[in-house]
Amino acid sequence: GAVRAADPDGPVACFVFKTLADPFAGQLSLLRILSGTISGDVNLKNMRSEDNERLGSLLFLTGKNQTPCKEPIGPGAIVAVAKLKNTRTGDTLCDEKAPFVLPMPQLPPQLITYALAPKEKGEEDKVYAAMQRLLEEDITLKLGRDGENGDILLSGMGQLHIELSVEKAKRRFKVDIVLKTPKVPYRETVRGKCQVQGRHKKQSGGRGQFGDCWIEMEGLPRGSGYQFEDAIVGGVIPRQYVPAIDKGVQEAAARGFLAGCQVVDFRVKVYDGSYHTVDSSEMAFKVAGSLAFKKAMENLKPVLLEPIVLLTVSVPDESMGDVIGDLSSRRGKVLGSDSQGGSTEIKAHVPMSEVLRYAPDLRSMTGGQGFFTMEFAHYEEAPQPVTEKIVAEYQAAKAAE
Repeated sequence: GAVRAADPDGPVACFVFKTLADPFAGQLSLLRILSGTISGDVNLKNMRSEDNERLGSLLFLTGKNQTPCKEPIGPGAIVAVAKLKNTRTGDTLCDEKAPFVLPMPQLPPQLITYALAPKEKGEEDKVYAAMQRLLEEDITLKLGRDGENGDILLSGMGQLHIELSVEKAKRRFKVDIVLKTPKVPYRETVRGKCQVQGRHKKQSGGRGQFGDCWIEMEGLPRGSGYQFEDAIVGGVIPRQYVPAIDKGVQEAAARGFLAGCQVVDFRVKVYDGSYHTVDSSEMAFKVAGSLAFKKAMENLKPVLLEPIVLLTVSVPDESMGDVIGDLSSRRGKVLGSDSQGGSTEIKAHVPMSEVLRYAPDLRSMTGGQGFFTMEFAHYEEAPQPVTEKIVAEYQAAKAAE
């Protein structure tokens, strides 16, 4: 990447490191000046959105007080500007004659997802809109919807992060939000290998539907993802229908088989099939692909995978025994510990489902002196009792619909 000297006489470049939603001024963008000198009323280019942004008056923030900045200011200074059109945290604004981009720091992946619901039914959109505004200022939050049940999902760095964000939204945007238990992103996969036929045939008045494919499906090692192989020879299935089979398999894999969780780490090879000149269509082959996938899942051994996190806990030496004992009871594998100046850092691999509510437990074990970070590590096969419980919960929820 390019290098830019922090020179007050150089071309202007500023980095937007924080965004605040101010109830009076609207959106405030906090900038750090990297190079050049600016005063109010200057036009700069946003390097991500390629929009020109006009910086109005510059403000210094001290707590809640905003003081107008009267003098031109140079590198290292931090100022706020209000009401930029299309600028968010992580953008670089610079003189368009001298483009420069400060790369965005790598953000850790979100760890935990809670479902949000409004206190009053029917206010889902209000809750969604309020959280959307919060996302403008906190880029480590992620908002989504659950495709299966339409829940609003908020993902963040931990339980406390989510709780504080929801409190903020309630206070600022006057919405009543209820937090529901976090969802653990289980996955499914398969062991072994099999060959099956997926055949879709419908004949009823007018044009029929016909798609027929033979696939070989096999489980792959953890982390391999999904692979699709087209091994059709001699045009037994016309070229244009092969991607439809792939799509049918992917859509079926996203719906899951055991417990409605996405199926990962497997390969599908389409090697044979047949078609009909009139009745075949992409749609028919997509259905054939999903039928073949389902059949293969029934023949293979589907397995539930659970996410494992790397937990790094720092605790006073005297609490170390309790904390390690507690981690073992959560099916954790301690990887090692390192003691320095009266405190011990413990690293462990623990199933995510066992540490969703770790913060209050650690507080009580260490008299408030322990702290921890966690990041996603990998997926592992879930033990039988866990699999049975998740599958039973899924079946019960389905029956309730």
